[in-house]
Amino acid sequence: MAVPAVRNEEAVSRFVERFAAQLTEAGMQRMAARVFAQLLASDEGAMTSAELSEALQISPAAVSGAVSYLTQVNMVSREREPGSRRDRYVLHNELWYETFTRRDQVLTLWEKTLREGATSLGSDSPAGTRIAETAAFFEFMQGELLGLMERWRVHKATLDLGPGRRLDAG
Repeated sequence: MAVPAVRNEEAVSRFVERFAAQLTEAGMQRMAARVFAQLLASDEGAMTSAELSEALQISPAAVSGAVSYLTQVNMVSREREPGSRRDRYVLHNELWYETFTRRDQVLTLWEKTLREGATSLGSDSPAGTRIAETAAFFEFMQGELLGLMERWRVHKATLDLGPGRRLDAG
């Protein structure tokens, strides 16, 4: 049986803050990015509000707001600890796959709206042409995304992460 590696909490903290900063630059709310990165870095992929508060040195109210956002965008879920009144915040299995699949649904909606907009503006107008091209881009992206996700499933099955390891977040 393998001996678990000793975690270097300072290195974990640096990773959490670096990845959270990158998520924030990409448009995620800052506190939500920090909470998400901390959950991602936890061995169980789940933590209580108190654990998140302590790890990130933030208030329970900040955790609550961040978790509310992350729940709303389906990146985490709330589970009751068995035999307790405390909630645990849990990353979804196959988080990235689910996130990109939901993006595909958004792209479908945007493409439909853009096509209607291009028709309304007239395909001969500069705005109509620009919007039609944007709709075509989203249609292209959807096709590519579907193929990419299927290739990921095949590739994921080939990954050897060692005994007892899971690839939940990907």
